[in-house]
Amino acid sequence: MAIKFYTLQSLALILSFLPLISSVNFSYPAVFNFGDSNSDTGGLVAGVAFPVGPPNGQTFFLKPSGRFCDGRLIVDFLMDSIGLPFVNPYLDSVGAPNFQKGCNFATGGATLSPANAASTSPFSFGIQVSEFVRFKARALQLLAKDKRLQKILPSDDNFKQGLYMFDVGQNDLDGAFYSKAEDQVIALVPNYLSELENGIKRLYNEGARNFWIHNTGPLGCLPRIVAKFGKDPSKLDQFGCVSSHNRAASAFNTQLHDLCLKFRGQLRQANVTLVDMFSIKYDLIANYSQYGFKQPIAACCGFGGLPLNFDSRINCGETKNLDGSLVTAAPCSNTTEFVNWDGNHYTEAANQHVSTQILTGTYIDPPPPLSMNLLFSSLIQDI
Repeated sequence: MAIKFYTLQSLALILSFLPLISSVNFSYPAVFNFGDSNSDTGGLVAGVAFPVGPPNGQTFFLKPSGRFCDGRLIVDFLMDSIGLPFVNPYLDSVGAPNFQKGCNFATGGATLSPANAASTSPFSFGIQVSEFVRFKARALQLLAKDKRLQKILPSDDNFKQGLYMFDVGQNDLDGAFYSKAEDQVIALVPNYLSELENGIKRLYNEGARNFWIHNTGPLGCLPRIVAKFGKDPSKLDQFGCVSSHNRAASAFNTQLHDLCLKFRGQLRQANVTLVDMFSIKYDLIANYSQYGFKQPIAACCGFGGLPLNFDSRINCGETKNLDGSLVTAAPCSNTTEFVNWDGNHYTEAANQHVSTQILTGTYIDPPPPLSMNLLFSSLIQDI
């Protein structure tokens, strides 16, 4: 497992929430993760050689790690809380990855809808589920032949008792807005969630029982979205986010909540937990200064300067000739002051904040029972 490192700012943040703590019992032998770039730990890089070079990874890994971030993602912090190593990408075969404690099927650009020729990632949610089905069958087949492989492959009990995590759907909404009006995008939400429903039911039939589902965040607050759709100030809310995109995200989340209720009624042996990522992230953007940040929307790594520091013609870390001048989309000097990393993704500091909020139990449905079993204390003891 990677070395844990926390700043005094982080300690102050943790201690400030101690009175709110309830129990989030993260006690699972393994984690199997599905999603997009919000939780991709190297899948897209391994799968299609997608370039995720410096300065990505600079804050924690000190080099690119396959993550669209300067450091750790929310899934990394949650794995720490469970006491498990970071999940290795299913698609990464180099370096003899260990999958005993779980596997990550998430890839950047992934959608709930089946991928097409124009998709950033061919590994849409349905494909990820199919990858898992084959992974499980192959792992158990190999273990039956050679017990020594227990050191690197999940046991049958790990598959049964493991936690199945999901953070996907944002790219479906995002992509739809480039060709459709708001009401048309919202009309597509049932189709997107039908794909999620089919995938989760397939996993349930494979023996999965513990489901941890993130709803989608405030899409309209990403610098790329604001730059493209927020040129008219009347389209923005009081915090500078594009209202139409956030309304669509809220509509998605409302229907996702209903789907989780449906799961609890139909999948009798399932434990279905829904995490309100939208509220956590929107609260961070609305009250950023209270949490120690200085820039709620502007990209840390980008080009163009404030208020957005984002230019769609150049990606984080690139050097290009723009308008006759050679320019570089360089990172900011202090990533902990920024919520957004590269115009599309959050900084490690923001991801740590979000993870801390998750672990309070305040944004979890159904609410966890009150007790002191919260492994939140593990975050403090390692500082």
